[in-house]
Amino acid sequence: MHPAARVLLAVTMLSATAAPLGAQPAAGSPFEAGTFTPANTIDKLVLKRLRQKGIPPANLCSDAVFMRRVYLDVIGTLPEPMQVRAFLTDRRADKRGRLIDALMKRPEFADYWAQRWGDLLRIKAEFPINLWPNGVQAYSRWIKQAVRNNMPYDRFARELLTSSGSNFRVPQVNFYRAIQGQDPSAIAAAAALTFMGSRVEKWPADRRAGFEAFFSRVAYKKTAEWKEEIVYLDPRPAGPVDAVFPDGKTVRIPPGKYPRVVFADWLITPDNRWFTRNAVNRVWAWLLGRGIIHEPDDIRPDNRPVHPEVLAFLEKELVRSKYDLRQLYRLILNSSTYQQSPIPRPKARNAQAMFACYPVRRLDAEVLIDALNWISGGRESYSSAIPEPFTFIPEEERTIELADGSITSQFLEMFGRPSRDTGMHTERNNKTSQAQQLHLLNSSSVQDKINKSWRLRNLYRYARGNQNRMIDMVYVTILSRPPTPAERNAAGKYFRVKGIGTRNGTIDLAWALINTKEFLYRH
Repeated sequence: MHPAARVLLAVTMLSATAAPLGAQPAAGSPFEAGTFTPANTIDKLVLKRLRQKGIPPANLCSDAVFMRRVYLDVIGTLPEPMQVRAFLTDRRADKRGRLIDALMKRPEFADYWAQRWGDLLRIKAEFPINLWPNGVQAYSRWIKQAVRNNMPYDRFARELLTSSGSNFRVPQVNFYRAIQGQDPSAIAAAAALTFMGSRVEKWPADRRAGFEAFFSRVAYKKTAEWKEEIVYLDPRPAGPVDAVFPDGKTVRIPPGKYPRVVFADWLITPDNRWFTRNAVNRVWAWLLGRGIIHEPDDIRPDNRPVHPEVLAFLEKELVRSKYDLRQLYRLILNSSTYQQSPIPRPKARNAQAMFACYPVRRLDAEVLIDALNWISGGRESYSSAIPEPFTFIPEEERTIELADGSITSQFLEMFGRPSRDTGMHTERNNKTSQAQQLHLLNSSSVQDKINKSWRLRNLYRYARGNQNRMIDMVYVTILSRPPTPAERNAAGKYFRVKGIGTRNGTIDLAWALINTKEFLYRH
C-alpha cells in the first residue's frame, strides 16, 4: 500500500474516535477537568461580566491540555514526553504555577518573545524596511537581552523612543530605521501603533499634525561605514516646537529640548492609560489570541473592551509592579480564565470573543515547523544572499530564533508568517487553507521528516513490539497526552490491518496525528 494511502486510511480510522475541539465533549474527554472556579481577581471580574451577559464559562482544562498550551504560549515549544509524564503524575496543588515560573526561566522564553517583539517592531533586513543584516542582528540581540533580563516595560519603550546614535552601535535607534519612511508622519504612525495601539490615520487631521510635531526634529545621516546610519536631533530649526499630545493637551517645546523626549516622558507616566492599556491588551492578545480590545492595535473610543474592568485592573497591576511584564504574564497564565477548556458550554454565545472558553487558533508558522522538526529530529536551513553581507543561519538555530523577517521559506510563507512591513497584528495569518492541509498530508518533505525521525525510531525500539505501549508513546510525543481507550483501540486496529504492522503503523499514526486539529492548533 502506498504511504499516502496508508496515512489516509489511518486518518479515517482515527477520526472516528478523535477528541473534538470546539464541540461538546463526550464523557472522559481529555480536554476538561473540573468546573470554573475563580483563582484571582481577573476571574472574578470575568465571571461577573459573563453572568451579566448570561454566558456560562467553560470548564477548566485538563493537566495535559494545560501543559501543552502553556509550553506553546510561553516558549513556543512542545514539552518532552518525560516532562509530560512527570507533570501528569505530580500531585502538588500549585504545580501549574510552578510550571509557569519554570518556563519563564528557560532560554526559549527570551527567544520566543523576542520573535513576538520582532513582528511588532518590524525587524527585517530587506525592502521595504531595509535595516540590513548588521542592524537586524544588533536590534534583535538587544530585544532578546531586554526580555531575558526582564527590563521594565517603561524603560524598554523610553529607550526605543529617545536613543540617538549609530544603528549598528546603539541598537535601540533601529526603531526609527525600521519604518517605511523617515518623515514625521511615518514615524508618528509607527510610534502610535507600537506604544499606544492606535492608528493615527483615524485621528482628526489637526490632532494628527500636532502629534507628528514630536518627531519633526528626528534626523538621519549616513556614515563611511556601509549601510550605517546615525539618528540624531536636527539642530537646524531654531524656534520652539508646538505639539499636541494624543489626549489633546498642547505643549510648547523650547529650542534645544528634544521633542521626542518630551513625548516619551508624557507617554510613560503611571497614570497614562494610552501606554498601559495598550501594553496589557497586547500581552493578553499574545497569550489568548485576541485582545480585550480587538484588534489589539485598533484602540479607539468606539472600539470598546469586552471586559473593561479586567483591562483597568491589569493596567493598575502593571504600574504597581513597576512595569514588570513577567508579573503580567503570571497574572494571566495563573487565572482560571486562561486555564479554561477550549470547549464552550452549551448556549455560550460569542464564547471565544468573551473569553468564556480558551480561544482555539492554529499554531504560528515558526512554532509549527519547529514542532515538526522536533518530532523528526531534523533541522531547517535558512539563508539569504541578498542583501550583502550574505546571511547564513546555523542549522541548530530554531525558527523561533530567526531574527530577520526577510529570511523566509515556502513553508513559512504558506503558513502565514508576517512580512513585518507594518507591525500590524493582522500581518500574521493563522487561518487554515486547503494548500496547508494538502502540504501536511501529501508533502514529500513532511513524509521524509517522519520516515527519518530518530525520535520515532527510539520509541519503536523502546516499545519492543508492544503495540499499546507504542501507541501511548506516540500520543504523548505528538499530542502531549495519553490516548483515550477508544483512540488506543482504533490505533491498535489499524496496526493489525494486513501489511501494516507496528513499524509502518507507528509512522502512519504519527503522520495521522500531525494532521489532526489537536496537533495543529493551540487549545
